[in-house]
Amino acid sequence: MDTKTVIKSQYHASLEMLRQAVAACPPNLWNNPAQKNKYWHIAYHGLFYTHFYLHSSEKAFQPWPKHRREATSLELSKTHEPIRPYTKEEILEYHQYLSDRVDEMVDAIDLEGESGFYWLPFNKLELQLYNIRHLMQHTGELAERLWAVAGLEINWVGMGPKEKKDAE
Repeated sequence: MDTKTVIKSQYHASLEMLRQAVAACPPNLWNNPAQKNKYWHIAYHGLFYTHFYLHSSEKAFQPWPKHRREATSLELSKTHEPIRPYTKEEILEYHQYLSDRVDEMVDAIDLEGESGFYWLPFNKLELQLYNIRHLMQHTGELAERLWAVAGLEINWVGMGPKEKKDAE
């Protein structure tokens, strides 16, 4: 198995775990006013940055058609400015949009090239590890909220579905 196949597998596995966390979220948790960072906002943030860092650079970024800039950063939610929430259906739509593009985006990456983002001083291979870790940090945060508030768990996904079939 080559490096790009492994990277694609781990993106798909991570995205599937995020999808499970989004799909399982009960309505009372989605935009809970008691939470500083809303559930929907964490899910969007994880998807946005995964999508963003799969591009060759900031300038090359092609946003999801329903992208709203004010929803990208979790820091913005600390200003207490109201941000119109995305619905669960919209987040799942963005998830599918990104999942459908992961393979072609990873295939286009020069893993030995620079990150393409001046604030990330490493190569594209390390950027992929960084990106997957970021996605999983937020997926774990959502999974923890699901367990604490609703007693719901998400399933561990070890590899993408295509790679899993190939391994069998």
